[in-house]
Amino acid sequence: MDSIQSPPRQVPVFSVLSVLLGYPEQDWLDALPELHAALPADVRTRLAPLFDFLDQGDDLIDLQEQYVATFDRRAAHSLHLFEHVHGESRDRGQAMVDLRNEYLKYGLEPSTVELPDYVPLFLEFLGQIPPDAAENLLGDAIHVLARLGDKLREAGSPYACLFAQLRTMTDVEPEVLPDPPEGDMEETLITFGPEADGTEPLLMRRPGGAGGVQPIVFHPPRSRKPGPADGQA
Repeated sequence: MDSIQSPPRQVPVFSVLSVLLGYPEQDWLDALPELHAALPADVRTRLAPLFDFLDQGDDLIDLQEQYVATFDRRAAHSLHLFEHVHGESRDRGQAMVDLRNEYLKYGLEPSTVELPDYVPLFLEFLGQIPPDAAENLLGDAIHVLARLGDKLREAGSPYACLFAQLRTMTDVEPEVLPDPPEGDMEETLITFGPEADGTEPLLMRRPGGAGGVQPIVFHPPRSRKPGPADGQA
């Protein structure tokens, strides 16, 4: 009798990218060789600058300080997707609700204090859903991710190569985005997920799914031409 062969295991590229883009912690830094080995050869080559940077020595504090200086102290490098699209406008809150609903549709619940548009969380999500769905969502978000990658490249950051890798994982050509609008978020705090405590993993399985999901807005709204309703002829 012929043996039944299992289908080939999907290479966890999105999951590895999620880890590499996270805040440096000693446990996963110690696992860099395993993360490196889990990737195809061409991806390893593309990510070589980031692996070299993270493997530069034993100074964890220095890596953490550089991470904060790169992503937390420069708005242009923010790891929150919708900040690059909606700024601090009210549209950003609704976009995050829609994105969280997309997670719930696949039975995944964000279990972290991070907002749903946090890029490492988004990448981990893409690594846990069917490849076709992941490619479609990446295509929707690539305009923002490419903008962020370009900003990091201009700053000479080793993290830029990670976003260059993401650009190879979709056929969608990134569009040039305008600067995000200025505006204030509503004063009411929007809470995502029950009792989020920041523990790993970023996502956890949830029984059942959620229907009625609205499209996620990864693009800034187009300006509306004034008409009679605006008091103009």
